[in-house]
Amino acid sequence: MTMSIGADWQAWQESWDRQQEWYMPDREDRFRIMLDMVEALVGTAPRVLDLACGTGSITARLLARFPEATSTGVDLDPALLAIAEGTFADDDRVTLVTADLKDSDWPARLPYDSYDAVLTATALHWLHRDPLEALYGQVAGLVRDGGVFMNADHMIDEGTPRINAAERAQRHAGMDQARAAGTVDWSEWWQLAAADPVLAEPTARRFAIYGEHADGDMPSAAWHARVLREKGFGEARPVWASPSDTLLLALK
Repeated sequence: MTMSIGADWQAWQESWDRQQEWYMPDREDRFRIMLDMVEALVGTAPRVLDLACGTGSITARLLARFPEATSTGVDLDPALLAIAEGTFADDDRVTLVTADLKDSDWPARLPYDSYDAVLTATALHWLHRDPLEALYGQVAGLVRDGGVFMNADHMIDEGTPRINAAERAQRHAGMDQARAAGTVDWSEWWQLAAADPVLAEPTARRFAIYGEHADGDMPSAAWHARVLREKGFGEARPVWASPSDTLLLALK
């Protein structure tokens, strides 16, 4: 792999999208439904917190669909934030914040005390149940009354092990086919970033913080809904699902 994208931030965004779509071919579907529900519940000019924003995938789609929206992106990953910063450098609708979501004081770093919507995708499965419960309590404090929180992620029902095994086998067979066709996976994408003259330094810092990829917990959608209600949301339920993932919406 000798590809170097340098400071072409849009190329890095597209490269990240392709890598993520290898794991989630229906990734754009969840984004579309997420923004449909934003529009339905808080309108077309929302103040949004893009939680664990990464490269800003949600923010990019939010602003493309709702030009009057504003977004605060928060993450700890120096490399992904570098891509986000390069992408949105000239866009005053976007504020990016470096913070560790496991720190109790991370909300104090945000530019606003409340948001119409807090959105996140394929990120919070890095957390175990206890810190995730604590995070949900903090999110409840940031969402205004009538506002929404949405989390699109792997949510596994441990009561259906045979279904889970069959789904996983089917999904991985499709991934193997795409891999044979040359799709770049997670580890190879990070090798590209580490070899790039612009991203090498933030990528090294990223691995010093996180190490190699390690999942936390992936509880069921019912668990997420229950905890969100306990933390202060009035309603919570899935609004979209694939065989492996769920988009769960909680209304304050």
